[in-house]
Amino acid sequence: MEPVNVFDYEILAQACTEASAWNYYQSGSDDEVTLHANRTAFDRIRLRPRMLVDVENCDMQATVLGTSISMPVLIAPTAFHCLVHPEGECATAQAAGKAGTLMVASTSSTRSLEDIARASNGPLWFQLYFHDRESSGELIHRATAAGYRALVVTVDSPRWGRKERAIRSGFRLPPHLHKANFTDKYPVEVDASLTWETLAWLRSLTSVPIILKGILTAEDTVLALKHGVDGIIVSNHGGRQLDGVSASIEALPEVVAAVNGHCEVYLDGGIRRGTDILKALALGARAVLIGRPILWGLAAHGIEGVCRVLELLRSELELAMALAGCPTLASIDPTLVKVI
Repeated sequence: MEPVNVFDYEILAQACTEASAWNYYQSGSDDEVTLHANRTAFDRIRLRPRMLVDVENCDMQATVLGTSISMPVLIAPTAFHCLVHPEGECATAQAAGKAGTLMVASTSSTRSLEDIARASNGPLWFQLYFHDRESSGELIHRATAAGYRALVVTVDSPRWGRKERAIRSGFRLPPHLHKANFTDKYPVEVDASLTWETLAWLRSLTSVPIILKGILTAEDTVLALKHGVDGIIVSNHGGRQLDGVSASIEALPEVVAAVNGHCEVYLDGGIRRGTDILKALALGARAVLIGRPILWGLAAHGIEGVCRVLELLRSELELAMALAGCPTLASIDPTLVKVI
């Protein structure tokens, strides 16, 4: 039967993914409190629809840092796509282009950032895990030369969270796969010395916008603005880093209030329905990023599976906007939601 929502793709993907790889993708850190909270937090947000509004046509066109996209849904950076598809991140990038949206390519990809750029027919951002300055600087120069339009610096990973489900399953990258953006010349461990002061050095290496991924508090938002960032992704790394932190959607209003319109704010973590997207937009996100469901689509049906996941979310958002009385993205505001 044709999948009717992204949860159907989760079932299909598990059936065709090697068990330890599946546990790596699906796991959160420690007790997975935050992993589960990313979903359950949406249940505590109720919608307040308005009636008798002309919603014959609902416009979902959006822009992120000046780049036009077909809907306020981006593909989040996730690692090791070749675990489930031979073309890996190149296939995902092609699907993003077909869907008219933007992919954020991961430092930990199994296809090189240049290969991804060559395969893509749409806009790309590059996500950076900070390693040492030499390798990080080289990655930034390569991404800029390859045409990536923004640098997404992940700031919540000075060390890797302990993903016990993946540990128990004995996950290792198979011998034929590797982190394609690195050679033996460079280490691939994250560097815990990344600080606010490092941002000035990163800025000196590229003219593209810089976005921080992993901000959860007003205090860090204020510091991010002082350091001139162009965007913030409210994220807890899909529940894979510090367990027990707020769900992303719970942290969003605090960050949006602190930003006060001075940069764009996005959200990832737990988005599975069009109504989830609608709630995030109502609470101030300019767009959302989708992680695991993209991998589910890729595992189940390759490029077309990723396209179908994005189309399901697009159609659900369009219907949710119509039923809520919101014909445009600009008509979505905080009065649409209440938290119970």
